[in-house]
Amino acid sequence: MTRRQLLAAGVAWCARAQDTPADIQIQIGPVSLDVGPKKVIRTIGYNSQVPGPLLRFREGKQVTVEVTNQTAEPELLHWHGFHITPETDGAMEEGTPMIPARGKQRYTFTPAPFGTRWYHSHIVGGRNFQKSTFTGQFGVAIIERAEEPVGWDQDIPIVLHEWEPRMVEEDVEYKVQSINGRMLGFGEPVRIKEGQRILFRLVNASATMVHRLSLAGHRFLVVALDGNPVATPREVAMVELGPGERADCIVEMKNPGVWVLGETRDPQRVAGMGIVVEYANASGPPRWLPPGNKEWDYTEFGGGAVTVQAQRVPLQFKPRGQHGWTINGKAWPKTDPIRVRANQRYRLILDNQSSLAHPIHLHRHTFEITRFAGKPTSGVHKDVVMVPAWKEVEVDLVASNPGPALFHCHNQFHMDQGFMTLLGYSE
Repeated sequence: MTRRQLLAAGVAWCARAQDTPADIQIQIGPVSLDVGPKKVIRTIGYNSQVPGPLLRFREGKQVTVEVTNQTAEPELLHWHGFHITPETDGAMEEGTPMIPARGKQRYTFTPAPFGTRWYHSHIVGGRNFQKSTFTGQFGVAIIERAEEPVGWDQDIPIVLHEWEPRMVEEDVEYKVQSINGRMLGFGEPVRIKEGQRILFRLVNASATMVHRLSLAGHRFLVVALDGNPVATPREVAMVELGPGERADCIVEMKNPGVWVLGETRDPQRVAGMGIVVEYANASGPPRWLPPGNKEWDYTEFGGGAVTVQAQRVPLQFKPRGQHGWTINGKAWPKTDPIRVRANQRYRLILDNQSSLAHPIHLHRHTFEITRFAGKPTSGVHKDVVMVPAWKEVEVDLVASNPGPALFHCHNQFHMDQGFMTLLGYSE
């Protein structure tokens, strides 16, 4: 075959591929969300709903997703927690093509690893709180194993988000909060039966806020964090999630009544961060009971100290000016990349030199927490970790997915103010 014939055949193949229906269709467009009584939020969402459609993938089975952008601005859709290529991950900094205004973009990838993942906008918002993760552009994605063992009766996503953001001094605050797109007491409750085991997939889709959740009258058995099984499942009364974090929790439904699953802090719950959980044949107003004051601690779900040696990579986070952030003294786009070699093990030293906790996220990889605020641990694998104020967290990374990978604070406001860099593979 001549070069011209080969080129023509390639063009014809691409044309046929574009004509082939995608496995999943997602439309980005305006949504009017009835979030509460006489409260309509006008935002941008997926498939005219908030959250976007629940997507289920089979681990290892290739899929094609076509995204149509019905807005007047270019967009990006990030597949958070997926180990896929930079071209499909959904980050401009890695080389993913933008979804043009009034245009389309196809993603073809093989979903992995199994577990609770999610998808969301990944454009720069800056001081425009009507863009990116401040909008309704988010949804839950579940990657299932071919032979998934089912140890529960219902599988229920619980997705957290806030609305009507505004700047108050140096923080972003919100007037309205919601679970699954509705304020507490508005919309349908979660309906269950006594004796059931319920898997709640808790997803913090907030642009900036940490949330603490409790189900009144019950306890959570935490079995996975960020979709990855933990070394030591444990029962807790409260789960704390930073922006981007997830927790899979099984609850034994053995306390009949009408209860509130919601924020433990009264102002946030009153603003709408909650949902009613109703047993069959139960009635009456939903009840709330505070869970107590025990602190959230990743190491409760881990094992003993890691003994494997790894190359140490210090990463210091500091504020710069009124609204800026640096990694090792530099802000994006001038930050130094994190250099790694394929299949080598690295210990990232996340040193938070600030008065704020930061949700640190690494794209296209999973890391293991090996030391949290001075406490050694193992067996807790994540893609977002909350680094407390003035503390250090150590995480081990095996560089197993070549290509550029974005490393950033998952607080949208901090990321847009320079808090990010790239992890890059060396030859």
